[in-house]
Amino acid sequence: MKIAFVGKGGSGKTTLSSLFIRHLAANEAPVVAVDADINQHLGAALGLGEDEAAALPALGAHLPLIKEYLRGSNPRIASADSMIKTTPPGAGSRLLRITEDNPVYEACAHTLLLDGDPVRLMATGPFTEADLGVACYHSKVGAVELCLNHLVDGPDEYVVVDMTAGSDSFASGMFTRFDVTFLVAEPTRKGVCVYRQYKEYARDFGVSLKVVGNKVQGPEDIEFLQDEVGEDLLVTFGHSDWVRAMEKGRPAAFELLEATNRLALQALQDAAEDSYAGRDWAKYTEQMVHFHLRNAESWGNAKTGVDLAEQVDPGFVLNEAVGIRDEVLVSPRPTPRPAPQPA
Repeated sequence: MKIAFVGKGGSGKTTLSSLFIRHLAANEAPVVAVDADINQHLGAALGLGEDEAAALPALGAHLPLIKEYLRGSNPRIASADSMIKTTPPGAGSRLLRITEDNPVYEACAHTLLLDGDPVRLMATGPFTEADLGVACYHSKVGAVELCLNHLVDGPDEYVVVDMTAGSDSFASGMFTRFDVTFLVAEPTRKGVCVYRQYKEYARDFGVSLKVVGNKVQGPEDIEFLQDEVGEDLLVTFGHSDWVRAMEKGRPAAFELLEATNRLALQALQDAAEDSYAGRDWAKYTEQMVHFHLRNAESWGNAKTGVDLAEQVDPGFVLNEAVGIRDEVLVSPRPTPRPAPQPA
């Protein structure tokens, strides 16, 4: 299942996404966690030290490797240089799977242990000095979108993406890559503002949107959220001493998280499973192609000098049955790797 956490800045989306990742890992589910927020905080929320988080490999820095690997032997793609963030897979493309070992994970993923349970973590990378004044957020998340387009996940596997704050995610087709999007909202007028934007944008694309109330202090807060978002309100989270300790860098064992908040995390998992059951692989692939053609016409053709519409394989539908490769070593859980050393 592919799952996104979104919300306005300060809503707690990174904290809740990290709790959900811990919950899945504690339930022994294979997880790939992705920090797609230009303000990189997911690593720290998952327990990495400041130097460790800063040393995480940046997906954007390895874009040539990612493109070359995913291109595989696809005859519709003449070279990796002609691939853009929306390039869809086709016959001959290499696909990513959650539990395998591959060069993309080797270069871009760091395996960390959460109470002994391994999770792969990838990050877009922050702005560098060279980016200031000339690059935008979307230039950083292109590698994430390309990987999601080539990723095949099963019903008991999870990709959890901590997205950028606000509604910037709708400036690319990445918002259609998820089985469910959890929008974290505080019980305030500002807190539900992003919800209204997401709801409007998502309506035409069949995006499953569920609101997660955060920082809820009592029945009045719940009533406010119910009035504002209606049946889209899935569950709420209240005060957590466990989270407070975690934010101070002193987390207790995850099993000591408050029972009410553990039940709320299980509700998120149940909702994700329900959404995955309704996944339409043909529609999923069609949306991928739709945004690729839009990007090709808007800027991609001019930038690459080729007709990117020719990259579309009309007979290809991404699904769980395609792209199994004998040469890939598949293991049920990722092998822990040493923490990265500061540069």
